[in-house]
Amino acid sequence: MGENRNILLAILISAAILIPYQIFVISPMQERQRAEQVAEQAASIQTELAGAAAESAEAATVPPVVDQRIEIASEAVTGSLSLTGTRIDELRLERYDTDVDDPTPVEFLRRRDGEHAFYAEDGWQALGDGPSDAPGFNTSWTLVEGDRLTPETPIVLEYRGSDGLVFRRTISLDSDYMFTYADVIENTSGSTANLSRYARVRRDGEPPAPWAPFFILHEGPIGVVGTTLIDDKYRSLDPGDEESESGTGGWMGITDKYWMAAVIPDQELEITGEYSLIGRQGPDTYQSGYVTQPIELAPGATLETSARIFAGAKRVDLLQAYEEDLGISRFDMAVDWGMFWFLTRPYFWLLHTLSGFLGGIGFAILAVTVLVKLLFFPLANRAYVSMAKMKNLQPKMQEIREKYSEDKQKQQQEIIALYQREKVNPLAGCLPILFQIPVFYALYKTLFVTLEMRHQPFPGWIEDLSAPDPTNVWNLFGLLPYDPSNVWLIGGALGIGAWPIIMGLTMWAQQSLNPPPPDKMQQRIFAFLPLVFTFILAPFAVGLVIYWAWNNFLSVVQQYIIMRRQGVETRFDTLIKNLRNRGGETS
Repeated sequence: MGENRNILLAILISAAILIPYQIFVISPMQERQRAEQVAEQAASIQTELAGAAAESAEAATVPPVVDQRIEIASEAVTGSLSLTGTRIDELRLERYDTDVDDPTPVEFLRRRDGEHAFYAEDGWQALGDGPSDAPGFNTSWTLVEGDRLTPETPIVLEYRGSDGLVFRRTISLDSDYMFTYADVIENTSGSTANLSRYARVRRDGEPPAPWAPFFILHEGPIGVVGTTLIDDKYRSLDPGDEESESGTGGWMGITDKYWMAAVIPDQELEITGEYSLIGRQGPDTYQSGYVTQPIELAPGATLETSARIFAGAKRVDLLQAYEEDLGISRFDMAVDWGMFWFLTRPYFWLLHTLSGFLGGIGFAILAVTVLVKLLFFPLANRAYVSMAKMKNLQPKMQEIREKYSEDKQKQQQEIIALYQREKVNPLAGCLPILFQIPVFYALYKTLFVTLEMRHQPFPGWIEDLSAPDPTNVWNLFGLLPYDPSNVWLIGGALGIGAWPIIMGLTMWAQQSLNPPPPDKMQQRIFAFLPLVFTFILAPFAVGLVIYWAWNNFLSVVQQYIIMRRQGVETRFDTLIKNLRNRGGETS
């Protein structure tokens, strides 16, 4: 039993050291390195631009290529697409604010010739000895019908190849984030054409984000080929790395935490999906796309086929609707459910369902915590009864330790015999904690990766349950007229909000009801843990901290009632008795 305690103690101490070190030392160091890289890249780009300007002043003037664009406008998105490659490279998500205090729509896709380029495009290639002039990524299409892309008004484009292929493309947009590229191809030449459709999503550099790269979140290339999910984080790829998979149907894209751009082929076609990191001067370019198996088009024949581009918010119900209605294989895997998806998906469903009845995700978190408590009530009840008996046995255990202080083996044997006589399981108290771990993980993952949790408020000062508590103890939670969030140390590693402090107090209260460890040093360390975990959880999503505090409070109430029924005097009772005695003496 002593060895088990030492192992548990070692784990807790390691976590208490390594987790803050990762959050407060490694992550800021990575951010500084990233900022230095960005600065170096910006300086390099400025140098190149200056050189190019000098050369252009001396060289003959060359007329620029006109980038003809079509406006995109709907309740969900605004922006434009380029007729060069029918590239969607300017898109804003109108339903989502940049931040809780910034109503500017989220800027998602960016033009290829600008900073942080991020875009999707679709084209054709011709193979073999037949006609070869097909519209690729740099081909300019001709606008035939329409001048503005909306859910009510599609546009029609045309490209006539020099050797007999005629492409007519109709681009339409639904009321959300799905663009459909319906192509009609006519072979007017005298020979058979072999055509292959290909599409890709490209991004220069990693997405700007207020959080450091974190192990629980996937951002980067992602896709499904057939039914196989393939993905890699940005930082997992080295220049030249490629990953490919072949199968029928699927999709390929690049995902952020809440948003994704993906190219989607005809689900009946054989494709090869591939993503890669293309190293070059300046920001690295990430690419994810597919190419279909060649399709033969006889002379005089016509081919009709469609592909799609998704560019927008990863709302779970919307992804599932696209998966069902359009037959897109495993499209809701765009949300990073993680390897424990069998926990996170049901937990998300339950939270989302209850929030509709209770008026918010925050109340749903409280309700789910109660439901979990009720589910495991018999197990927790037995554990707390065992812990109460353990606390009653403390005087007898102390006698054994004193009696056999020179013989540790005999001491252990007598303590184990005492447990057996009193029918006490010393490990029973660990069971409630073990069952909390998967619930904690499921809630953490759900809060961190699902869009539905973004900018969800909670009564009081919380405006976003997926972000850390915005208050800070160093300005008395807003009472003092200054903002310490940008002040070194107290705005970072030592910046503690109100809810983390509440959580720490509830953890201390629950710990005070447990039997103390026999070793004095262990007692001091365990007494220090509520403070350690207050600092550890402070930068986490406040929804998670609220769950932990509420769960601790319910555990304290349950454990206190059980201990009183077992005749155990707790620290609370001793404190109340002392206060009453002092009050009596004063009077």
